[in-house]
Amino acid sequence: MSFLTSIKNFFSGLFSGSDSGNSEPAVGKGKKEVQTFVFKSIPKTLEELKQLPEASLDTPFKTTALVMLALCSYKDNPEETYKMLDFLNGPETVNPYTKQFLSDRLKGKEYVVRSFFKGSSKTNDYTPTEPYTIDVMANPYSFDNATYATLWLQSSGADNPRSVALRQKPSTGEWFVRDIQCLGDIRTPDSQNPWA
Repeated sequence: MSFLTSIKNFFSGLFSGSDSGNSEPAVGKGKKEVQTFVFKSIPKTLEELKQLPEASLDTPFKTTALVMLALCSYKDNPEETYKMLDFLNGPETVNPYTKQFLSDRLKGKEYVVRSFFKGSSKTNDYTPTEPYTIDVMANPYSFDNATYATLWLQSSGADNPRSVALRQKPSTGEWFVRDIQCLGDIRTPDSQNPWA
């Protein structure tokens, strides 16, 4: 085998997403995948959230979609949002640091969460169309570590997808949110932009 063929094979294996150590790859491992979720309404309480079929939390895609749905209620009822996030966090609870983080990111900018839903844009104040529809994406590196995942969401106010980190609890198979990394600033809605 020539040196060039060896190099080509090396890089081909590196980016193919294959994992010779695992005969049973993790969900979505090594490939791009998009799962679309459609919700008739935004849950106002933890009990309403738990009624959704996605509340089984048996895939990281479902948990990610529910995280964004829960955050939609933050403006009207932060305390109920914390209860929903506690459920989605599994063994962890929403701590004071997380509460301050959400306040810093969302107070006066609740539109950031809405921007991840279909139909939103800076020209319509990031108002999604109903039913509420969101795409959750995996890339070839989303499942590099067993029981951990990083999934991606596309905001209509940003150029690049943003992530949510998750962790699986092996004893139950449920996926819980570990870090909400998608709430950075986006393009200002036209209604709040004096230059629009």
